[in-house]
Amino acid sequence: MAEPVQMTPDASGRLSHRQIMLILSGLLLGMFLAALDQTIVSAAMRTIADKLNGQTNQAWATTAYLVTSTVSTPLYGKLSDMYGRKKFYLFAISIFLVGSALSGMANSMIELAGFRAVQGLGAGGLMALAFAIIGDIVPPRERAKYQGYFMAVFGLSSVAGPVLGGLLAGQDTLLGVDGWRWVFYVNLPIGIVALAVVSRFLNLPHTRQEHRIDYWGAVTLVLGITSLLVVAEQGRVWGWGSGRSILMYVIGVGLIAAFVYIERAVGDEAILPLKMFKHPVFSVASLMNFIVGMGMFGGIICLPLYMQIVKGFSPTKSGLSLLPLMLGLMTVAMASGIATAKTGRYKLFPIVGTGLLILALSGLSRITAHTSYAALVPLMVLVGAGLGCCMQTLVLATQNSVPASQMGVATASATFFRSMGGTFGTALFLTVFFSVSSTKVGENVKAVVGTPQFQTALKDPSNSVIAKALTAMKNGSTSQLNDTSFLQHGAAILRDPFLNGFASAMDRVFLLAALVVVPAFVLSFFLKEVKLRMESGLEARAAEEAAAKAAADRSLAAAEGSF
Repeated sequence: MAEPVQMTPDASGRLSHRQIMLILSGLLLGMFLAALDQTIVSAAMRTIADKLNGQTNQAWATTAYLVTSTVSTPLYGKLSDMYGRKKFYLFAISIFLVGSALSGMANSMIELAGFRAVQGLGAGGLMALAFAIIGDIVPPRERAKYQGYFMAVFGLSSVAGPVLGGLLAGQDTLLGVDGWRWVFYVNLPIGIVALAVVSRFLNLPHTRQEHRIDYWGAVTLVLGITSLLVVAEQGRVWGWGSGRSILMYVIGVGLIAAFVYIERAVGDEAILPLKMFKHPVFSVASLMNFIVGMGMFGGIICLPLYMQIVKGFSPTKSGLSLLPLMLGLMTVAMASGIATAKTGRYKLFPIVGTGLLILALSGLSRITAHTSYAALVPLMVLVGAGLGCCMQTLVLATQNSVPASQMGVATASATFFRSMGGTFGTALFLTVFFSVSSTKVGENVKAVVGTPQFQTALKDPSNSVIAKALTAMKNGSTSQLNDTSFLQHGAAILRDPFLNGFASAMDRVFLLAALVVVPAFVLSFFLKEVKLRMESGLEARAAEEAAAKAAADRSLAAAEGSF
């Protein structure tokens, strides 16, 4: 590996555009790893579960990744503020690659869940630290321009992921290895390049901050959030009022209360310093990140479900069908970044963004089983545009509201709250979807079951698979929702109760997502617009250190003068 290149700032502490782009190339590769992994695994998970004979346990592979990536995020932020970003970013990439290699070697779904948890530990740092490093090297006024590149990475991964996932999982073997295992092994060459680029170019000056590590705060945060995330993901399976769920509620709430007490006691040493919430911009932006995360995942998770279940799209095709959403996101994110850089104003974008999300999700709440894809395109563009206005702007406002010495904690908190919102939103919306769809399908069947045409089709041997599913749904079972491939066969009169029932459930979910975003729209008017700093995190930190040294010199001189 080549010798590291020292990225030496000029006299003012600023890096050149070329230096910034060299560092950015490594950050983008790291973020691409995390973003691609989510989409590629989602597209291939059903095939993977079949190969590992673990359909009933497949949710744990997703839950494990989600839990570890979420709870590790604030830890990366705090530790990187104390000891520097590079070593923790390299650690995050390395752990992610180890988890990827192990996942590719899994021989059971339980093993895969454990190895995905290792992957998640790395993914938690890839996202948060990338934005924190950008905060270090680029002034807030210019930051939004560069963050547009990150939006492009998300767009690329959203297209490449489903295509690669479907392609690799569909191969029996590739180079003598099971095709589905390449879903994880494909991360290795990308990660190795990312390691090389980051190791060579991410060499920024850092003054180590001597602080105690808040071990008890870290333990209570990790265990408390893990308990709540597990019940959010598994509560629908366990039953929201079951003994296991109630136990998780009690443990989670109790540990979070202990975490708040500990953080209040340790003050500035805290993993997540509570005094940051006294700043109105930080507190409002954090709450908005949580709410927007809920609404965002409500739209993003339900659109592919609609495409696959109601429209009969393959996982690959359903992923590609979201291109209008990603196009809207990338275009508006870049445009808002350029506008912010030119004007220094950003408050308007979250207002417009949350408004567009409410409008788009409300429009999606009126779709039916017969709505054409062309009619969905403008609504998907609006969803993407709304997210493009909100996501990077809220991160920017958060970073701009705290001292440079807390850049990592602030950036990680933005990612943390958005991930938490997305997790709880996904659990809420899927619960509503499965509950409403079961009810609606049952109602639709009752409405047509007495007609001669329905009875004739029901008795036709060629419709036996869908007839069995109808009988199960009529008796209150939702197990048929785990595999909806039967909807691609059979008479239309038998399929319509399912398709219309699923579409009605989607309507309810999209309407709920729109209502969830309303508080964020109201909060956006209270997001105070603080003048964007013209200096990067490195410059601000250098100025803070110089001011502290000058104050210490004055105190020393005053003390010497008193003798």
